[in-house]
Amino acid sequence: MQKGIKLLVVCLVVVSMMGMATQCYAQDPAKKLGRGLANILTGWVELPKNIYDTSVEENVLSGITMGLAKGVGMTIVRTGAGVYETVTFPFPIPEDYQPVLEPEFVFSE
Repeated sequence: MQKGIKLLVVCLVVVSMMGMATQCYAQDPAKKLGRGLANILTGWVELPKNIYDTSVEENVLSGITMGLAKGVGMTIVRTGAGVYETVTFPFPIPEDYQPVLEPEFVFSE
């Protein structure tokens, strides 16, 4: 009888620790604030990044035209997402503080 109770207690402890482990990697307000500030400060990097990426994928002329257009658009979007996440960091919107924009950061793949 005592072995059964000990086994039950050990199982409950292991299950509760597994639940805590998944929460450790969850998004939280501090990560949302950091992500927002990083996107505000590095949003401008989208411009040269998109010009370069388009030039490599297609050709230099496309990089100068389409890459420039993509870069301007993504600069506005990433900086705007950063402002939004910085302002709303205390609130779990979107659900569980998930990023508004994917990838989370300008240099993430």
